[in-house]
Amino acid sequence: MLSSAYALSSFSFLAVALLTPLLIWGLRALRWTQPIRKELPADHQAKRGTPLMAGLILLTGVAMAMSFHPRPLTNFLGMTFLSFSAIGFLDDFKKAHYQDPSGISSRTKLLCQFAAVGVLLIWIFAQSDASPDLVLFRDIRLPLPTPVYMAAVALFIVGSANAINFTDGLDGLLINTAIPTYFFFFLITDRPEVKTFTLIMIGCLLGLLIYNIHPAKAFMGDTGSLAIGGSLSFLAVLEKVEILIPLLFSVYLAEQFSVILQVWYFKRTRLRIFRMTPIHFHFSLKYGWSENRIVMIFGLASWASALLSWLYWKFCM
Repeated sequence: MLSSAYALSSFSFLAVALLTPLLIWGLRALRWTQPIRKELPADHQAKRGTPLMAGLILLTGVAMAMSFHPRPLTNFLGMTFLSFSAIGFLDDFKKAHYQDPSGISSRTKLLCQFAAVGVLLIWIFAQSDASPDLVLFRDIRLPLPTPVYMAAVALFIVGSANAINFTDGLDGLLINTAIPTYFFFFLITDRPEVKTFTLIMIGCLLGLLIYNIHPAKAFMGDTGSLAIGGSLSFLAVLEKVEILIPLLFSVYLAEQFSVILQVWYFKRTRLRIFRMTPIHFHFSLKYGWSENRIVMIFGLASWASALLSWLYWKFCM
């Protein structure tokens, strides 16, 4: 089973690497390109016109997983990815078609996400023996009433998915931080469906990285980043490692909370803590770090978070 997962991962890498140029050509022909917010730095203004929605190519891996491993859990993981990708596509379509950097409203995006999460959570509880509790330490669990657990998990998934979405702000940044997180779930799971899905996603991301690394030939957009966020968040729930999220998702949460803190502080004082948020822009504007340097450091931080999370899981859970 594991050997076939490795084979599928390699095949997904080749498929994405070979098909992405065709997708980029199609996006250019449709003029679905990235509009750039005026307040972003000058080096980002030069990216105006880069094809958007290259995250569509990741659906190749999802289709592959669902076709070659057609089991209920694989189908669930695929539908999770597809659901969040569809929401991201709506946002990207408005950005690209109307050249509107704001996309769909935040309220609409959140309502769609909560609706998708609600349906998917009901699916989990209907199709499996999922338990409404949090694993804290070894055999220590915090039992919760099912409605309370589902509400808390829904907030966690939507919040985490958007934190991961915030990370997609520099060429190759999200891919380099998401691969270690998928690899963490590959290491800890004993479910062949999860091992196959995570390996396929790693293969797809490596294939897309060829075109997304600086200078990017295409952006994955919310079509890809929101889908990655949704699938990683649901994997944490499926594997009962919600307690590890502050550590495992530390890079993503730093991106999200930098925005929240900046807005809160500015409203109170009319001053800014960071030069610009999400925080990866701060390192660029204040310290002059190049995109490649930021991507490398954030990627290493994500690998460190995955390693520390694995050590806690191995020895404490």
